[in-house]
Amino acid sequence: MEFRILQYFLAIAREQSISSAAKSLHLSQPTLSRQIKALEEELGKQLFIRTNKKITLTEEGMLFRKRAEEITKLVNKTKEEISLSDETIGGDIFIGAGETEGIRHIAKAAKKLQSEHPSIHFHIISGDKITVLEELEKGLIDFALLFGEIDKSKYDYLVLPSVDRFVVMMRKDDVLANLKVITPKDLFDKPLIVSRQTLSDYELTQLFDCDQKQLNIVATYNLLFNGSLMVDEGIGYAICFDKIINVTGDSNLCLRPLSVQIMPKMSLVWKKYQVFTKAIEKFLLTIYKDIDSL
Repeated sequence: MEFRILQYFLAIAREQSISSAAKSLHLSQPTLSRQIKALEEELGKQLFIRTNKKITLTEEGMLFRKRAEEITKLVNKTKEEISLSDETIGGDIFIGAGETEGIRHIAKAAKKLQSEHPSIHFHIISGDKITVLEELEKGLIDFALLFGEIDKSKYDYLVLPSVDRFVVMMRKDDVLANLKVITPKDLFDKPLIVSRQTLSDYELTQLFDCDQKQLNIVATYNLLFNGSLMVDEGIGYAICFDKIINVTGDSNLCLRPLSVQIMPKMSLVWKKYQVFTKAIEKFLLTIYKDIDSL
């Protein structure tokens, strides 16, 4: 299977039309049709459902599109890394992370590095631990910013001196907003909104000293902004990290610290035996120096 065939497939999936895709690829429609038919025969699966109005993906086609997009990103990333000249230190650095104050370490290093090497560009890919590790394994990102224990057999890592503290987000007109500190007992029978990451890492079990199933979890979120909207609409109380959402000024929301805290270590993680570009080497060196200076 040639790389160009993946690009042909993705063009049809995007345009939902062979004629439109052929035009964008500067190919004749019969030529493109033959290429896609040959691809389906090679895979032994139908990838498209063809109707008079448009073309849609089959279930196998949707899976193939996901893999084709991943391969395309990886090929383009590799081409860019190889094409950089020895004289110029530049390129893209991709970092997967959840919402955390620890991003400040990345931002400070990025600012310092870009002042010396303006051709280096940083990209933060948001996601929970499961999603970020999948991206790291596939080579689609260079680093992951993770909480908790790290699989030392697969990854190298650097522990960052950053601590995220759990707080409770609620409406300012809520009765619990009158308290300076919220205890687990205050929330035990209340509707809770929690991150998917907190659930998967069983952090609620540690915070509340009980099985998560005993808690009234009414909603989950990946991005706290979405969680804050649910809180604002009165759905429940969000268990979250401090300093992620601004609740000052005209906001209807407020944050109160939890009386019980767990503070898992935060690490910058990368795959063992990874071949680094000069830009990534410079970034790691900058991070190490910043931490040593604290």
